[in-house]
Amino acid sequence: MALDGIFLGHIGKEIEHVAMGAKVNQVHQPSRDELIISMHTTTGNKRLLISARADSPRVSFTNHSAENPSVAPMFCMLMRKKLCGARLCAVHQHQLERVLFLEFDATNTLGDRTKLTLVIEIMGKHSNCILLDEEGVIIDALKRIDLTLSSKRLVLPQLRFELPPSQGKVSLLEQSAQDICDRILANDSMTLDKAMLNTVMGVSPIVCREVSFRATGATDIRVEDMTAQDKAAYASELAKLKALADNCTGTPLMLKDSTGKPFDLTFFTATQYGSSAVCKEYQSFSELLDDYFYERDSIERMRVRSRDLLKLISNHIGRLSRKISAQMAEQTKSKDREHLRICGDLLQANLYRIEKGAPFVDVENFYDENMATLRIKLDPAKSPAQNAQRYYKDYARAKTADKMLSIQIEKGRQELEYLESVYDEIERAESERELSGIRQELIAEGYIKPPKGKQKPPKELSPREYQVADGFTVLVGRNNRQNDMLTLKLSHKTDLWFHTKDIPGSHTVLLTEGREVSDEAILEAAQICAYFSKARESSQVPVDYTLIKFVSKPQGSPAGRVIYIDQHTVYVTPKNPEK
Repeated sequence: MALDGIFLGHIGKEIEHVAMGAKVNQVHQPSRDELIISMHTTTGNKRLLISARADSPRVSFTNHSAENPSVAPMFCMLMRKKLCGARLCAVHQHQLERVLFLEFDATNTLGDRTKLTLVIEIMGKHSNCILLDEEGVIIDALKRIDLTLSSKRLVLPQLRFELPPSQGKVSLLEQSAQDICDRILANDSMTLDKAMLNTVMGVSPIVCREVSFRATGATDIRVEDMTAQDKAAYASELAKLKALADNCTGTPLMLKDSTGKPFDLTFFTATQYGSSAVCKEYQSFSELLDDYFYERDSIERMRVRSRDLLKLISNHIGRLSRKISAQMAEQTKSKDREHLRICGDLLQANLYRIEKGAPFVDVENFYDENMATLRIKLDPAKSPAQNAQRYYKDYARAKTADKMLSIQIEKGRQELEYLESVYDEIERAESERELSGIRQELIAEGYIKPPKGKQKPPKELSPREYQVADGFTVLVGRNNRQNDMLTLKLSHKTDLWFHTKDIPGSHTVLLTEGREVSDEAILEAAQICAYFSKARESSQVPVDYTLIKFVSKPQGSPAGRVIYIDQHTVYVTPKNPEK
């Protein structure tokens, strides 16, 4: 992703244009590596997103509202204390480094005016957001860097801020295009794009390849192979890039492949891909970044928040699977109990032949059609009759164990099915409220200890609701407790109930309202049901459906578990109802 120094310069100009003089209303920290600063500008309220995530570092205005944790992190509380009420007074960038400085006029706790600076570093996994006082001393940072993480540059409170180490590259803003061109062409053992990348500050690989392609018609030409005409054309293209960087006159563009999937961002038209890529132009760089990252960031944010629950359920699934395997192995042993009964019968029939204290006895097995001799092991400390009774007791114990193990194994399988359904629900959760609902369910089922003290339970979300063909409404449960409520309480006996066949998924109900349901509505409801299941990425997913009156819940079964009869099965490809 090409958020390089020139791209960042354009974002800085955009922030300066939109929010200069804006007042900070609120600060939120939706995740460990993200901040959102709400500002009141002349054109209304704006949200400035600062992301220091390794896979999507950026700063831009956003139109999307991120879900915030119930308790704000410490850095967020500090930012609120220091910045709320402050006004943005300056935006500048250090040369073409990927470092942006936002300066604020603020008021301290004594009521005196002071200047605070927010340093935003967009550097991949080293990205950060650092708050400085007017002396340039670090107040705190989104990511603190101590000696265990870096010996070259520390980022800790009370230390003076230092810029990241220089890479010794030249800036397009400070030297002429011809001078920069001469320095690039001095690397005659490299390809032209690599020579530019190693020489010039603030340019990404896509920019280096594009300048090379525009000048020479190739992205991988070696410097030593360039003609005089190539070199002159290259100097001309560098001059154009320099003018674009000086004046921030680039255009926000998203590059999409032939399937329509975005694969890169840039600030000027990329001709190097020919017809294999399409450039989509945006009104602003913030809108471009918002569109590119929003869906991916939402998924990643939920993945991080659900990690503890997934680990908990995964551990329970692992332990339960091992327990069931051990019980099945024990049950297999108990299946051989007929041999114990036969030994008891044969000993009982041959008591007169057995010498007390003998370690074994050989008897004819009258259960065998050939009357084969069977050697039976004995306990020398017991009498022959006691040995016979021991075999009968072992037989009875094995018979009881088989019966009890069958019950335990079936109970374990039901619990395993329940846990797998919870795991699937966590993976499909789209908001913190959905995760909270699942967490409450796990507390009720005894998998999580309830929090100490009196806690206000989170507000329950309603089932997902969609419209399908002929105006029918489809409801989808968000967790197992809601599945039970939807199926057993909220639905009418003439409504249609859907569930993926032998696959964890949500209960789905098509509300018939007493009308005859069309095949098209049934098909759409089945597609929705398949989408909200573990098989959402598959095709030809089997979905059972039946009337609600044929669905029931076994007594004592886990949340979400039901049995049903008189079902029909359709095979569908899952479909996202929101697209």
